[in-house]
Amino acid sequence: MKPSSEDGTGPDLLLLLAPTGRGTLRRQLRESIRDAIRGGRLPSGSRLPSSRALAADLGVSRGVVVDAYAQLSAEGFLSGRKGSGTVVAETGGYLPKHASDVLATVERHRTSEIDLRPGPPDLRTFPRTAWAKVTRDVLRSIADADLGYASPWGVEILREQLSAYLARVRGVMSEPADLVIVTGATQGMTLLVRTLYAAGVGDIAVEAPSNPVQRQVLTRYGVRIWDVPVDREGLDVDVLADTPARAVIVTPGHQYPCGMVMSPARRSALTRWADRVDGWVIEDDYDTVFRYDKMQVGAVQALSPARVALVGSVSKSLAPGLRLGWVVCPPNLVSDLRMAKRDDDFGSAVLEQHALARLIDTGEYDRHVRRLRKHYRKRRDTLVTALEREVPDAVAEGYAAGLHLLLRLPAEVIEEQYVAAAETQGVAVLGTAAMYGTLPPRPGIVIGYGRTSPTMLEEAARRLAAAAAAMGQEQRARSVRDGQAIARRRPSTAVDYF
Repeated sequence: MKPSSEDGTGPDLLLLLAPTGRGTLRRQLRESIRDAIRGGRLPSGSRLPSSRALAADLGVSRGVVVDAYAQLSAEGFLSGRKGSGTVVAETGGYLPKHASDVLATVERHRTSEIDLRPGPPDLRTFPRTAWAKVTRDVLRSIADADLGYASPWGVEILREQLSAYLARVRGVMSEPADLVIVTGATQGMTLLVRTLYAAGVGDIAVEAPSNPVQRQVLTRYGVRIWDVPVDREGLDVDVLADTPARAVIVTPGHQYPCGMVMSPARRSALTRWADRVDGWVIEDDYDTVFRYDKMQVGAVQALSPARVALVGSVSKSLAPGLRLGWVVCPPNLVSDLRMAKRDDDFGSAVLEQHALARLIDTGEYDRHVRRLRKHYRKRRDTLVTALEREVPDAVAEGYAAGLHLLLRLPAEVIEEQYVAAAETQGVAVLGTAAMYGTLPPRPGIVIGYGRTSPTMLEEAARRLAAAAAAMGQEQRARSVRDGQAIARRRPSTAVDYF
């Protein structure tokens, strides 16, 4: 085809249509653009040629292109921007984190129009104006020497700002020298595991259920993983004490995926355990900044700075693409962690570190987070209300904070089948079975609502109800009448694990 940019009306775009192919030209064009978006060839924000230019390139009438663009816009794949023409919508495609997931992800998205799997936040909320301002300020004021190789463990001004910020909002006890700036929470977790493993810590416990990324990191280094159940108070420290683990990864501020806050008694017990076994606690502080119904809770790190390493990032509050995170490290681990960071990549991007420091210092970061809480709370409320109305047999849990909730399914439901039924209805959700490790799972799905509009969340709830109906709503209703609904509690003499 001829380049559509020759007349100055848009970029080149390779789309192949067959005049005698299957379906109308309009349908072929729609499917071709959909496949390009789903396959990652047209990522979010990509600009498409004007309808006139694309029609000329394809040798079709302009009406064919106009109709295709209109239909794809209605489906949420495309959007119009003033002064920019037609672009791929922010939620139009999803690029998996690992190359091995590409084919499976593309196949799921052939039917999944609404992606509710937890992941990135609503990237449209990124404070572009504020970020541009602090970046300009940094470029005007930064010394030439500061653009060279900075400290591998982070520029001093950012470590100072983060130390003060975390003390103010999370109660963290640290000095700037205790912080190591990393390229996201996963790198922070990886560096800590590597450092501990090198120090002879070969047994590490995780919550069950927990984030699968934690298991991936531990498996990579050959660490023996010990699964410890959680109940309504968080990690069961008594069970932890019965393992040979000398380190544990926890999410005490908002357990993933169940959502409970670790109780004060468990926090104290956890730090006592660390003292007793000469061990370590890795506190994953991944989304506690978004707390809606209760006051902020402090970090476990504040109870035992010498035993607890706190890992955080701005991937949820700003954008994962910034690749900025931190580890607040116990003083007797910080030297080894610094060396691990230096050996890994010799430091994170300097300009972004200075810009984040300025954003915090001006108070704009706090204002941005407050705006986000209102933004996400509206979505959370919409989703919870819709689920209670449309899927009453299931129970939503863990939504007092964060960007996801856990939907407990009736005990008789086979989770894998429900996930597949939801995909058939055009909704992608994440099952929890793999999050339990060696422990028996309870059926449930994790629903992320951060990047989905309230309207689409309501539609998703209706489709999840349709998925439940497809699996036999009448049979499940009989189970509820017989007292077998998911909300039933085990006998009070038993521990109610999640």
